[in-house]
Order: sequence, then C-alpha cells, then structure tokens
Amino acid sequence: MKIAILGTRGIPNYHGGFEQFAEYFSVYLNENGHDVYVYNSNNHPYKEKTFNGVNIIHCKDPEDTIGTLGQFIYDFNCILDSRNRNFDIILQLGYTSSTIWYKLFPKNAIIITNMDGLEWKRSKYSKPVQKFLKYAEKLGVKSSNYLISDSIGIKNYLKETYHVDSEYIAYGAELFNKPNSEVLLEYNLEPYKYNMLIARLEPENNIETILDGVVLSNIKTPFLVVGKHDVNDFGLYLKNKFKGYTYIKFVGGIYNLEHLNNLRYFSNLYFHGHSVGGTNPSLLEAMSSRALIIANDNEFNRTILEDNAFYFKTAEDVKTYIETLLKEAYPVKIDNCYNQIDKYFNWDLINKKYLDFFKTCIG
Repeated sequence: MKIAILGTRGIPNYHGGFEQFAEYFSVYLNENGHDVYVYNSNNHPYKEKTFNGVNIIHCKDPEDTIGTLGQFIYDFNCILDSRNRNFDIILQLGYTSSTIWYKLFPKNAIIITNMDGLEWKRSKYSKPVQKFLKYAEKLGVKSSNYLISDSIGIKNYLKETYHVDSEYIAYGAELFNKPNSEVLLEYNLEPYKYNMLIARLEPENNIETILDGVVLSNIKTPFLVVGKHDVNDFGLYLKNKFKGYTYIKFVGGIYNLEHLNNLRYFSNLYFHGHSVGGTNPSLLEAMSSRALIIANDNEFNRTILEDNAFYFKTAEDVKTYIETLLKEAYPVKIDNCYNQIDKYFNWDLINKKYLDFFKTCIG
C-alpha cells in the first residue's frame, strides 16, 4: 500500500502524542513493505527527505509567523500536495485544522481519521472556538471513509452523537524497566519521598484541584509539577497562586524520557488529572513506569485503569490520598497497570492493529 500520514508537525518526534505515534507507525509500515509518506512542517528541525526508510514531505507552515491560523494553511498545503501522489490510504491524525478542507482530499484515496479527543470541550478555548471545533469534528465524521477512536469513551461518544461506528485502537507505550535513582539528584529528590503530576497546565487537567489538595494536606513532602508554566495565562496563574508553598515545585517542561520515566518510577503518588480526550499518552507512560496512579474520576481514565488506581474528584480527595497512601502498600495495582501495557498497549500490538485495519479498509 502507498500510505500518507498527515496532521502532525512531523517526524522524528519532537513533541509527543501524535508525532510519537506517527514515527513508530510509519517506520513499522516501512519495515512491513509499504510505501510510506509523512508530512512534516517546514519548521521541523529534521530536514532530510527520508527517516528510517520513511519518505518525508516538507510543506510550508507559517505558524511561526502568523500563529494558530498557520496550522490551517499548513494542513491546506499538505492536502493539496496529497492530490498528486496517488495514495491508497491517507491517515489523518486529528481534525481541528484539516477537515475544513475535506473537499480537497483526493477522491481515489481512502481517508481514515483518528478522531483524537473531545477538543471542543477544552476550557482553554473561547466559546466561538469551541463552536468551531465542534463543527470541525462533525466535518471529520462526515468526510472520512473510516474512523478510529483511541478510547472506548470516544467510540461511544461518536456512536451516540453521530450514529457512526469507529474502530477502537488505543495509543501505545514502551515498558520502562531500567530505573536509575541517580536521576533524582538533579531535582533534589529522594526515592518515594515526593508526589508529582505531568500535564499541560490547562484548566481541564484539574491541576488546581490537585494542588489545592496538596496545600490542604498535613504532609509537606515535595510535589513536582512537570509542564510548561510560562506559555499561557493559566500556567502563570497557578505558579503565582502557589508560589508561597516552597514544597510545590514548578519545574517546567521535561523532555528527557529517561528523566521522566525515573521521576514517575520513584514517585510515591502520581496524579493524573486529565478529564477531556481519549487514551492519554502520559497515563500509559505512568502505567509503564510503575507509578501508583491517582486519576481524575471519569470514563476515559476508568476504562484504561479499571480497579488498578485510585480516583479523585475534589481537593479533599487529594488531601486524603496524600495523607494515607504509600506506594509500597499497593504492588498488585502497580503490577496490574504494568502488565496491562505489556498485554494491550505495547507499540507492536498497536501498530499491527492499525495495519490490519488498513488491510480491512482497502479490501
């Protein structure tokens, strides 16, 4: 098959999420004998024409000069280019800035769209933007030959809202099995004597609720907040609100995977506050890093974690968990999460499910 992947900034991965998947899956497709093309932003630092056997198509992306509007122009340029390539399948990762151009997609290609999460529910967006994203979601459903959901929650939502079926294929993660406590020295931390979260600092990730619970708690061990706190107003608000609590440490974004895995592995409690979207990559990574997870109580998280985590709704819940839970007391939950990754969410399995689904679609 001749396959294109669009909707990301490009590969190799420098951003996580869809970019990570695009890298793993495109290389897997190439290794299995398929002719694969990934669309890259011209702003991407990788400038070569191939990556591990995968063809790279560089398209003009003016986001660095005109902001968010540039994403729409970048997708427009990618779709225009795809019209001249005679692809069998175009895999569209997300829909927020591409589906308005759906009439320009080549008519002879099968369009498969991963519908991502419920973007229009994200509170960081204004009401007009949320309304547009809801419209873009509808266009994504309308214009695709086949849909992929990366969580059962999204699959159910698409069925209930648009009366369409979608193929459930989750996100993936790599198993972490080489802990190194020396990494903690860079952060002045001791094994199992700190709690943490990793997230974009946005309201729907419940970070304020978590940190309110940290402040309420009588336990004053270090609490690590990993995520850029200087890129939006809410991040700056959080840092200012909790600046008087020296044990709450805003360390910014960390992109060294070895550091992230070890920080998760050696934490006492790992809080996951995400409430919007499908299978969140950071949740799977926490499971694969043997973290004891305290997750926001919602359908998306419960579908993945089942009974192998604790769940919070309020700051009081967070306070109670910090005061009463020790990681060493729950090896079964931790092992179950780790084994779930090995059994259901490893990349080889996820890649094979995608390829098998492609074969079904083209058949």
